[in-house]
Amino acid sequence: MSLDLSKIISQVEGLAAKLQRDASLREERLALAIRTLSSTDLESLRAKAKASEGKVTWLVAGLGDGLDLHFSPQELPTNYSVVATDGSHIDVDRHMPPPCYVINIGGVVLRYGESPACHLLSEPTLYAQENDLFLKDPRSNHTQAIEGALLGIKRTVKECEMLGELLKEAPHDLPTLALLDGSLILWGLSGKEYQDFVKQEFLEKGLLKAMEAIKETDHAHGLALASYISFPRNTDVVNCLRLSLCPYEPVADCDRFCGEKAHGQRECDGVSGLTDRDILQEILKAGERSAVFANQSSIVREHYGDNWIHFFYLNVGDELARVEFPGWVEERPELVELLHSLTLEQCHKGQGYPVSLMEAHEKAVISTQDRALFTQMLEHALAGRRIPAVTSAKSNSKRIRWT
Repeated sequence: MSLDLSKIISQVEGLAAKLQRDASLREERLALAIRTLSSTDLESLRAKAKASEGKVTWLVAGLGDGLDLHFSPQELPTNYSVVATDGSHIDVDRHMPPPCYVINIGGVVLRYGESPACHLLSEPTLYAQENDLFLKDPRSNHTQAIEGALLGIKRTVKECEMLGELLKEAPHDLPTLALLDGSLILWGLSGKEYQDFVKQEFLEKGLLKAMEAIKETDHAHGLALASYISFPRNTDVVNCLRLSLCPYEPVADCDRFCGEKAHGQRECDGVSGLTDRDILQEILKAGERSAVFANQSSIVREHYGDNWIHFFYLNVGDELARVEFPGWVEERPELVELLHSLTLEQCHKGQGYPVSLMEAHEKAVISTQDRALFTQMLEHALAGRRIPAVTSAKSNSKRIRWT
């Protein structure tokens, strides 16, 4: 055993003791948050949020109808369909030749009601061409390798593109839920880590184009596109409460008024450390959803347009999940209600998690054995054509069991 657990057991006990001490403080903060949630004047908060854009240092949710509203699901349609995709990948391994990666997309088309049906599929693709491995800026000589976090972003795009293809095959005469796992916001592209040509490739030409194609799919009885986030740690709604607790009027200017204050000394710190899930699970009964909020991040503001991301929180019984969806779904209340009822039913069928995403994941997952077999297959293919396969000493050492 390489990890000597006896050397960190005292540290683990110290962590447990700290969490116990923090529990009472958390209860105080939660009580304050619930009081603020129900007592905040929505119009005043909306005006302050507008005036404080660019002045606060945290992401504040765009306010809809209210903070503490809760809605019960409507009755399920007799017949409906659910389409879902999920993905997995094998990343580029710099210790192994040749440079390449694999993306495997799993998909499911489920039909419920009088004529139930199920279609499952798995679509693996090997990427090894130069234009698969590198993005090139057409206006300069800059290139960007597609690996690591960026490969994960590409996989998300491929999941959405596959979802659009499956929707073409799904029954067009039924209400339909199109479901993805994780966020519809490509957070990895926010900030300045990647240049504009990378963002354009994966956003404008990638995810947003795929979402537009889904929007144009002809489903006469309604099509709701959404993503499902289990155990979310977002704080968009909590930050609305922080803004409400801020004593400075009419603008909350964090740097100006509180820039020199230590954490814990600001009035808004009364709800710090809490997540949206912590608060809303106190007011949402099983099956209920929250009000609809809008994401106000810079990446959504600058790139998403008609696909501006909205979200609500849903109590599925075992947990509080976050459900994200584009603006063209939010604009139609009947689609929001369809999204609510069908997502909840999917969670009931999956014992707390959407069964369609469970099935798509099973078709997408790449096991440790699969990864090892892929490496062997690659090596054998090279050897069969007498192509030298030079690997690093580090890679070789991991295959040798020392005696």
